[in-house]
Amino acid sequence: MGSYARIGFALKDSIIFVEIILTMKFATKAIHAGVHPDPSTGAIMTPIYQTSTYVQDGVGNHKGYEYSRTLNPTRHALEKNIAAIENGKHGACFGSGLAAIDCVIKMLNPGDEIISTNDLYGGSYRIFNTIFAKYGLVFHFVDMQNPDAVDALVNENTKLIWVETPTNPMMNIIDIAAMSQIAKKAGALLCVDNTFATPYLQNPLDLGADMVMHSVTKYLGGHSDVVMGALVCNDDNLASEMYRIQNSSGAVTAPMDSFLVLRGIKTLHLRMQRHCENGEKIAKFLLTHPKVDKVYWPGFETHPNHEVAKKQMRGFGGMISFTLKGNQLQDALDLVKKVSIFALAESLGGVESLIGHPATMTHASIPKEVRELSGVVDSLIRLSVGIEDVDDLINDLDNALQ
Repeated sequence: MGSYARIGFALKDSIIFVEIILTMKFATKAIHAGVHPDPSTGAIMTPIYQTSTYVQDGVGNHKGYEYSRTLNPTRHALEKNIAAIENGKHGACFGSGLAAIDCVIKMLNPGDEIISTNDLYGGSYRIFNTIFAKYGLVFHFVDMQNPDAVDALVNENTKLIWVETPTNPMMNIIDIAAMSQIAKKAGALLCVDNTFATPYLQNPLDLGADMVMHSVTKYLGGHSDVVMGALVCNDDNLASEMYRIQNSSGAVTAPMDSFLVLRGIKTLHLRMQRHCENGEKIAKFLLTHPKVDKVYWPGFETHPNHEVAKKQMRGFGGMISFTLKGNQLQDALDLVKKVSIFALAESLGGVESLIGHPATMTHASIPKEVRELSGVVDSLIRLSVGIEDVDDLINDLDNALQ
């Protein structure tokens, strides 16, 4: 099935679906959006359609599915579900978050310019600079906490503004509505990486973004057992291009992974409530600890752009970064090995708590002088606070800090 046929199909079968979900609140959408009992058996859970192709009654006479790279029923249900919880019309799932980013950048042409934040996930920075820069795309990295700094970089070649908020790992808050005004004035797309906040805490499309990106691997999956990415948008033409690239490049997610994420999203609202509660208590504990220097968590009134966070978010999440007094690399490396409940690992957003050292892990691909300008110093430690008992988590950190 061609990409335009796919979008036509998606638009046709989503009219009633969209009308229904508009009246649903988040928890109901997370459980029911895009999901229907299996018509052949009545199974309440979406089946895992582990198939590559579909039998046709005649040439072009099929049930909406021809080949699973283009469209698979399990993935299709997930794409509708993620679109719904982001208050969007169109969703597309990919083999990873970076594959989703790859799709967005492929919408551009040589000579186009992209503005992004200087505090950016290392993988995003890497794909921008080491993959796409050599094809004639120009990337600018700036402190997006100041909208005027972004506006000053806009020119006739600006075609995309790429926002991450809260940022990884400094938890900087970027005003999405302000970025939307700049993008619209420039005639550029605004895409927001909403991985840290999730749709439970923040909906960029409602604030003027054109597209939303998720590393579904993280909070949406929520159980550290899937690698996946997703894009969501409202514009039909943009969606058509998104599906064309998804089908043509083929970086799609598998049916089993789609099933697992559908299951994970059903508890997203419950998990995020606990992530936020635990995150707040741990942030406040770290703030008063004698061996901790700075704590980066958007819920503090002293956090830069805290008022923007209050305006565009419904909570402050479970991601925290902090530095140690003395800023010694060895102190940080010792600490991340001494914890017992927090696991030293890449990634974030699972039910279990993780600890990481950005300078040598997630942001190792960024040159030292570049990462330190944005605050990623040698003693910076990042926490993904899970949903365990918070007293156990605090004791674990306290023992390690001792």
